[in-house]
Amino acid sequence: MKVVILAGGYGTRISEESAIRPKPLVEIGGHPILWHIMKIYSAHGLNDFVICCGYKGNLIKQYFRDYILARADVTFDLHDNAMHTHRNGVEPWRVTLVDTGEKTMTGGRIKRVRQYLGDETFCLTYGDGVSDINIGELIDFHRSSSALVTVSAVRQPGRFGALSLEQGADRVAGFREKSNDDGGFINGGYFVVEPEALDYIAGDDTSWEREPLEALAGEGRLAAYRHRGFWQNMDTLRDKHLLQDHWENGNAQWKIW
Repeated sequence: MKVVILAGGYGTRISEESAIRPKPLVEIGGHPILWHIMKIYSAHGLNDFVICCGYKGNLIKQYFRDYILARADVTFDLHDNAMHTHRNGVEPWRVTLVDTGEKTMTGGRIKRVRQYLGDETFCLTYGDGVSDINIGELIDFHRSSSALVTVSAVRQPGRFGALSLEQGADRVAGFREKSNDDGGFINGGYFVVEPEALDYIAGDDTSWEREPLEALAGEGRLAAYRHRGFWQNMDTLRDKHLLQDHWENGNAQWKIW
């Protein structure tokens, strides 16, 4: 199963960092948060990634270009203009990096990578949030739900899109982005998506969290997987420092590898 990661936004709320690099490359514990997210999926056996690049996407491409070289023993044969890799400590990842445009909205980015996804179910998440969510259980839940999209529902006060969940059920009755409601379930990312759901995306100006998910919720085709464990996104510099503190104090609950 492929994993699509949205990594093209400007990251305006963390401009102290994103002015010089895209937010997915902001480091926690010496590694980009994008690396942490990929390690979470890899721990559950998912190693085929499609990354939606946009703002400063060339830096993300450079990161992966240099990743294997930085972790390998190599011989440079200058006379023959050749490089030989002897040993490397890299993960078994296959990474497809796609330029989805600087100003494209989240839905538009997903639609732009459709050609790389085939006709199979895929995972989808944002390039700035980590969790100890059980990806295997999430996928099993989705497959048993008959929904076109499953979203992970997490608890976090304020600021984020709020989900209205049916009482005693696992269907999303409503989807409201950037709600001021405190204490309810919110969109934690970590989606599982059927390819048919991409038909709900009109084009580059479509926000995944608006028309597509709202329409799917209205049709009863958006399921919610309640995750009550650790979840934290990196929206601001304060969030970055919080995650860094978790890492340094040996309390990085998302480190399941």
